[in-house]
Amino acid sequence: MKKLLSVLFILVSSNALAQNTLLNASYDVSRELYKEINPSFVGYWKVKTGEVVTINQSHGGSSKQAGAVIGGLESDVITMNQSPDIDILVERGGLVKQDWRKAFPHEATPYSSVTIFLVRKGNPKKIKDWSDLTRQGLQVIVPNPKTSGNGRYTYLAAYGYSFLKTKSEDQSKEFVRKLFANVPVLDGGGRGATTTFTQRGIGDVLVTFENEAALIEQEVGKGQFEVVYPSITIEAPAPVAIVDKVANKKGTQKLAQGYLEFLYTETAQEIIAKHNFRPRNKVIAQKYAKDFPVVKTFTVEGQLGGWKKIQKEHFADGGIYDQIIIKK
Repeated sequence: MKKLLSVLFILVSSNALAQNTLLNASYDVSRELYKEINPSFVGYWKVKTGEVVTINQSHGGSSKQAGAVIGGLESDVITMNQSPDIDILVERGGLVKQDWRKAFPHEATPYSSVTIFLVRKGNPKKIKDWSDLTRQGLQVIVPNPKTSGNGRYTYLAAYGYSFLKTKSEDQSKEFVRKLFANVPVLDGGGRGATTTFTQRGIGDVLVTFENEAALIEQEVGKGQFEVVYPSITIEAPAPVAIVDKVANKKGTQKLAQGYLEFLYTETAQEIIAKHNFRPRNKVIAQKYAKDFPVVKTFTVEGQLGGWKKIQKEHFADGGIYDQIIIKK
C-alpha cells in the first residue's frame, strides 16, 4: 500500500510540475527579449493565479527551431519571426491548429521588426541602399535563408526592392544572385551572422533586424558601427502560437494561452519596445517613437504574393534560392 501511494505521489507531482513548466522555442535574436519577458510573466502569473511557474527557452535559427519541434522538441509555445515556421507545424503532424492566426490579436503577431543595414564606423564603403550590396568586391554578411528567418527576410527584402522597381522576376532573380555572390559565409542564424561581422571582423555590411543593431551597440560599444535604413525595406511581423499537441499532452494549455496573451499587455509591450522590437500597442509605440524611424516598408503578403507562393517558388528544394546559390 505504501509503495502504491508513493507511486501515485510521484505521478501526481510529475504531472503538476509539467503543468507549471513551459518551454518556448524561439528564434535566434530574441534571446535578450525573453530573458526579460519571462520573469515578468512569472510575477504576473503568480499575482493572477497564485501559481508559481517556470519558463524555459530554446533558441536557434527560426527554421531550425521549427524542425526541432517537428523532430520531437516538446515546446509548449513557439515564437518565430516568420509565419512559414509555424505553418509547417500545422502541415506536419498537426502540432499547431490550422487557424492559429486567429488565436491572438494582429494575426498572432505581438510585435514586428524591419530589415536594416549595419555598417562600420564612418560607413567607409558608402552603403546607402540595396543596390549598393551588389557592387563587386563588397562583402555582405547575412544568415542562411534556408535555416534563418532573418536571412529569409534579407533575401525577400532585396528581391522585393528589385521587383518593385523593375516589375521583372528575371531581373529580380539576377539582382539577388549578385547580392548573394557577395556573401562570403552563410551562418545558420542571425546571432551567428552578428558574431561573424562584429567579432570576427568579416564583411563590410551586416543585414539584420533593427533590434539586433541596437543590441550590438549596447554589447560591443557605441561608435563602432552605424545603422543605415534603405529606401524601402521589408516588415517582419513576429508570429506566435501554442503547440497544441504538446500542450494538450503536458496539460499546459491554460499556461501557454496566458503566456502568449501576456505578450500583448502594456507591461510586455514596453519590454518589447525597450528591446527595439516595434510594439503593437499604440501608446507604447508613441512613447518609443524616437527609437523607430518611419520607414517605407512592404510585406510578403501585400507585395510578394504571400508566404505560400514564396515558399513554393523560392525556398523549396530546387527553388529559385537554390538555383541562385548554385550559380553564384
